[in-house]
Amino acid sequence: MTAVLALKLTLVPLLIYLVTLAGRRWGPAVAGWLSAFPIVAGPILLTLALEQGQPFAASAAEGTLLSVLAILVFCVVYAWASGRWRVAGAMLLALSAWGLAVAVLQTLRLPPGVAFVLVWCALLLAVRLFPRAAPAASGVRRNDLPWRMLAAGALVLLVTAGAASMGPRLSGFFAMFPVMGSVLVGFAHAGSGRASAVALLRGMVCGFFGFSVFCVTLAMQLRHGGLGSAFALALGCALVVHVAARRMLAGPAIPPASVARG
Repeated sequence: MTAVLALKLTLVPLLIYLVTLAGRRWGPAVAGWLSAFPIVAGPILLTLALEQGQPFAASAAEGTLLSVLAILVFCVVYAWASGRWRVAGAMLLALSAWGLAVAVLQTLRLPPGVAFVLVWCALLLAVRLFPRAAPAASGVRRNDLPWRMLAAGALVLLVTAGAASMGPRLSGFFAMFPVMGSVLVGFAHAGSGRASAVALLRGMVCGFFGFSVFCVTLAMQLRHGGLGSAFALALGCALVVHVAARRMLAGPAIPPASVARG
């Protein structure tokens, strides 16, 4: 087994595991916030850089930055749809909206700086678009952790395996496919009700401020610096913004007792 393949098969599921444990302890809003840190897209972009080269990964990072807009569509649509439909219906509508958003965004060719400003404007708007949901009753214990880890690992393998045929831009978009959000939100909604799902989605949106900083920093640094320094700088900048955004924008959290256990 190569080092790159080992990275694909172990790192991302391990990070999913740690985020899940944190969510069980501190609630869905914290789980959503942590899940928005580049714990899935980061390893995907790293493996793309190792396998396809830094210019390819830089272009993919630009696509990943713009795809934050599609994830925001997913989050807001699911939050509102969950008030009318159960998990399957709300998820189908949200994923369909994500796919439509990706199709539209694929037609855009924006400089990274313009895309970054657009994403931040959309984030500031999105945090105000979430519905208010009544607090949910305590969730039922569910063993969803293996499914979360399996889905994340499968996404990494799928995107990196198809990177050469998809090209850097589409690879970047699929690095942001809402696999983690779908699993986390779906089980939160099913186990603890709509309020937990909405809290998790809002937490994700707060986390995307730092994520967008990671993407734009990485895209620039991969074209002008070394691989290790590019990722170190991107992660460092993202962490600072990630924590600051949580402090400034996080809404009231759902108590951890109401989180679906699994």
